[in-house]
Amino acid sequence: MEALYHQTNKQIQEVHSLMGGLERTDRESIHLLENELQARIDQIFNHLERLEILANKELPNRRQKAKLRVDQLKYDVQHIRTALHNFQQRRYAREAQEREREELMSRTFTTNDADTSIPIDETLRFNAGLQNAHSQVDDILGSGRSILDGLKDQRSWLKDVHKKMLNVANMLGLSNTVMRLIERRATEDKFIMIGGMLLTCIFMFLVIRYLG
Repeated sequence: MEALYHQTNKQIQEVHSLMGGLERTDRESIHLLENELQARIDQIFNHLERLEILANKELPNRRQKAKLRVDQLKYDVQHIRTALHNFQQRRYAREAQEREREELMSRTFTTNDADTSIPIDETLRFNAGLQNAHSQVDDILGSGRSILDGLKDQRSWLKDVHKKMLNVANMLGLSNTVMRLIERRATEDKFIMIGGMLLTCIFMFLVIRYLG
């Protein structure tokens, strides 16, 4: 189990390092990098399934600690997968905006027999701009929902990890001071998560208010 654990942990670190290069990758290569990241994440989850089976086969006095280590790896890779999904949502929104901009710039207008330009219908142009704004708001709302789902998943992982840490602490006979520190850290993580959700909601409200 130790060899597979260290191999999986190393793979997570490599994926995390590749994630840092997403913003700097050119458009022609971004799809290849995203596919590679997704393939590595899927492979890591397969390793985690094997690690769970091996953790359940550990001796009783080591089983709880082994499960906790596997849960920590799960939390790390879940966080990476959520970050990748959010990046893809933002990229899709940018590409949609660029396509609409290119279509607008490449649109040609014919002339009449008097060789004068046909005036653009202001109402049609206003409607096109409004539809574009609505599309952007929908993309932003989709990204916001993805972020909220990621925060919910992270909260669930934190709760599970916290519960198992308490169980391990009871088994190891940790002091009450250490227990209070663990509980305080869990409370701080909860407030951070709630703060992130509130900031996301405020951002979505401002976007809807000023772009809608």
